[in-house]
Amino acid sequence: MKTLRPTSYLAALLGLVLTGCTKPAPDPKTPAQPRVALVLKTLNNPFFIDMQKGAQEAATRLGVDLVVQAAEREVDVDKQMQIIENLIQTRVEALCITPSGSKEVVPAIAKANAAGIPVVIVDTRVDVGAAAEAGIRLDGFVGSDNYEGGKLAGEYLIQVTGGRARVGLLEGIPGHETGDSRLKGFHDAVKGAPGVKVVASQTANWERDQGFTVFQNMLQAHPEIDALFACSDMMALGAVEAIAAAGKTGQIRVIGFDAVGDARQAIAAGTMLGSVAQFPSEMGRLAVEDALKLIRGEKPEAEQKVRIELVTKATLSEK
Repeated sequence: MKTLRPTSYLAALLGLVLTGCTKPAPDPKTPAQPRVALVLKTLNNPFFIDMQKGAQEAATRLGVDLVVQAAEREVDVDKQMQIIENLIQTRVEALCITPSGSKEVVPAIAKANAAGIPVVIVDTRVDVGAAAEAGIRLDGFVGSDNYEGGKLAGEYLIQVTGGRARVGLLEGIPGHETGDSRLKGFHDAVKGAPGVKVVASQTANWERDQGFTVFQNMLQAHPEIDALFACSDMMALGAVEAIAAAGKTGQIRVIGFDAVGDARQAIAAGTMLGSVAQFPSEMGRLAVEDALKLIRGEKPEAEQKVRIELVTKATLSEK
């Protein structure tokens, strides 16, 4: 029998040791998830909370790393601009934005264009003139038809009042497309009803506390008001509290916009007449889906309209 010389034995033993210590090559690193930012007006409003939920559900399903940020208040345009610019610096791969200012957001979009970051606008359109002047590119829009929603509210008011009403209006932020379009739709709906008169119209900046204060003052100046259209439910709910404080619950018909949970409860209780429902969770879902398409080099539809519908006590009882 042949014996191994000491040097041969040590070489063989070292080979066995090295073979036993060798690990299989690691699998290739899993590609990082595409990173999308959703910049909302605020997260202090149920409407935008629902939008975030829809976006997050889509992101989880599609394997997207979703970053959601917002200013504390809808009126804080400067803070939203700062958020967008910071996200551009961190090199997110796509931006979904609900503009706090239809004109003010344009410079931030221009910076995203320069950085090669696609932009999907959600809910509130960018001002057409400002966009054209700046030469910015928008890669998609997801939202409902605010003008048609305002018309729907006006037509319903004519129906329930028999075409006779003294109306107060609570506007959104002047110059912003969302509120302006809702107001225009409402005005166009009621202009053919000579018995419907708008006696006062003021902004309450989308906020519930301002809805209370502004409508309280409006009622003092115009006690004949027997109907209200508010361009958002937050303002409408504040007005409902002002109506209660004035001892006029049940005497003033209130129509809001968004059909958030608190508004639906008020409609069921009879303190609100109705609200125009949008579907913010659907907006969030579509925005993330469009952003992912853009990241992959695909081209989504230029505009995706989300449905609207009128919510009343009767429609609530049907569900």
